[in-house]
This record gives sequence, structure tokens and C-alpha cells, in this order.
Amino acid sequence: MHALSPERIGADDLTACARELRAGSKSFNAAARLLPARVRASATALYAFCRDADDLVDHGADPAASVAALRARLDAIYAGRPGALPCDRALAAVVERHQLPRAPLDALIEGFEWDARGRRYATLAELENYCARVAGTVGAMMAVLMGTRSPEALARACELGVAMQMTNIARDVGEDARKGRLYLPLEWFAEAGLEPERFLAAPSACPRVRGIIQRLLDAADGLYARIDRGVARLAPACRPGIHAARLIYADIGRVVRDNGHDSISRRAVVPGHRKAWLVAKSYVLLAMAARAPDHPPLAAIGFLVDAIARPDPPTAETPSRLAARAIFVIELFQRLEAQERMAAARMAGRPHSAI
Repeated sequence: MHALSPERIGADDLTACARELRAGSKSFNAAARLLPARVRASATALYAFCRDADDLVDHGADPAASVAALRARLDAIYAGRPGALPCDRALAAVVERHQLPRAPLDALIEGFEWDARGRRYATLAELENYCARVAGTVGAMMAVLMGTRSPEALARACELGVAMQMTNIARDVGEDARKGRLYLPLEWFAEAGLEPERFLAAPSACPRVRGIIQRLLDAADGLYARIDRGVARLAPACRPGIHAARLIYADIGRVVRDNGHDSISRRAVVPGHRKAWLVAKSYVLLAMAARAPDHPPLAAIGFLVDAIARPDPPTAETPSRLAARAIFVIELFQRLEAQERMAAARMAGRPHSAI
């Protein structure tokens, strides 16, 4: 399957999507540079729509009306008659070129709706259902953009998204609590003898809360350990960036652990030089990926795999190109870290921004 070129999306629409992501999604903007050029345009269009949808539901006065509006926009996109928004036109081009099923986008919007309603999750299985919608869906769609629909690769892509979302939740427990949000399984609070409302009223990193955060990180680590075989099913040029993302996100969990599982008063950050080392490590581990054991898919992501899967043709390795890309990615992280240091130095002499 050939990937979408910028010209097929429309230069103005692609520029608008990229501008929106530079302003509001620095993580994706940096990560997109790790993708092959043939995938980057499609991913930019997809992420711009996802970002717009998230903002509309999260910040709209009426979440139900926002969800209905988004579904109407998807109706138009999948009918080949997108509205005037650049991200809608760009997504329509991606849908047509890649024959992207609608099921993951509907599930993503459902996850945003759950967020807007302040939904809580009684068990880990319920939390996995949420993570499958807000992050597993993106993993599934990215796999399609990278040219694979094999059930195994899709399962691992979805599970990587779920693991990343669990890591985000573990990292942001204090930040979410101060906004009145709680994603940790309520069952775990009951088992620890904690009352969720009392925790939200006065968030603290007591030993029992730290134990709950540790349990979530353990669940995420179990999913990260499954990813290797799925990465091996991607086109060779796509593997390093995805494998590196897995290692970097898992490393956020390591920092939370090193902080004594305190994500209430501290925020876990992986510095640029550490990311560069993890990227280099990812190239070493890629050679072992195909020999990793297989696993049955997580129950929460089964509907996504069923909606998208079909067999893939075999792909060939290109070691020399992978090595060249390793050098590029390592140098990229080195430049990003240098930019972070310069920004920190500039900010040291001025008041903190409200943004």
C-alpha cells in the first residue's frame, strides 16, 4: 500500500494541520519527525482531526451536542463530502487513500465523551476499555497508515496505545486529582481502604496511593513487554520510531518508580539525553523483535482488531537504511535536548508563563 503524499491531502490543508499541532501538540510534533516522510503527512492529518475532536468535546459547553456534531462530520468525511475545516478535508483524503475504517474514530469520540462526563472506572478491565478508546484507537489507525493490518500487529499497536495511556494516567494522578478527575480503578481504592472523594479533596502521596500507582505501572509494563512482535510486522522504516516510543513511554514509568511512585507532588520527566540513549537501544532490540513470544490480544481491544484486520504481505529488512535512521533520530533528540536547555535558561530570569 502506498502512503499518502502531501499533494494528495492538499498543501494548504496539510499546512493548517501541521500549524495546529505545532501550537497545541508538541509531543506529536516532535514524534512525527521520527516517522518516514511517506507516513508523516497522513499521521499529521489524522492527529489534527483527533486533536480538534478532543478540544471540541473537552471544552464545549454541551458534550452531547459536540459528540453529535463530530459524528455528523464523520458522516460527511466518509461520504466523501467533508466540511470546510482543513482537518476534515485532510482526514477525508487519508480515509480514501488508506481505506481507513470508521470504527476506531467512532470509538475515539466515545472515549472523549466518557472524559467529558467525568466517567470513573470500577476495575482495571473498565479502565482498559477507556484506554482502548482514547489511545488504542490511535495505535490501530497508525498501524494502517504504516501499511499493516495483520491481526498480530494491530493487537500490539492497540496495546501499545493502552500502555501509553496507563503511563499517562500514572504520571498525572496529582494533576488530574486537582481537576477533580480520577482514572485509577475504584476497586483498588476499596482494597486499599481509601475513599476516592477524600483523596480528591486533598490529594496526597500516601503509601496506599503509591501502591495503587505501582499497580497501574505494573499493568502497563505487562503490555509494553508484548510489543516486540508487533513492531516486527511494520515496514522496516517505521519500526525504529515506534519501538523508541515504547521505550521512552515505559521510561516515564521508571521515573515515577524512582520518585517513589509519587506522581502527586512530582511530575516524571525523561530528559533529552536519556531519550537519545533509548532510541539507540531500540535499534539493538529490533533484531530480536521477531523472536519475541506471541500473546492473545487484550480483551478491550478486540473490537478494533476485528474492524480492521486482514493479512499483510511479507516485508524485507533494510539494515543500512535502519542504521542511517538511527543516527538521524539520535541527533534529533540531541537537538531537542539542546533546545530544552536553552529555553530553560531563557525562562530562568522571567516569571513563569500561565500556559
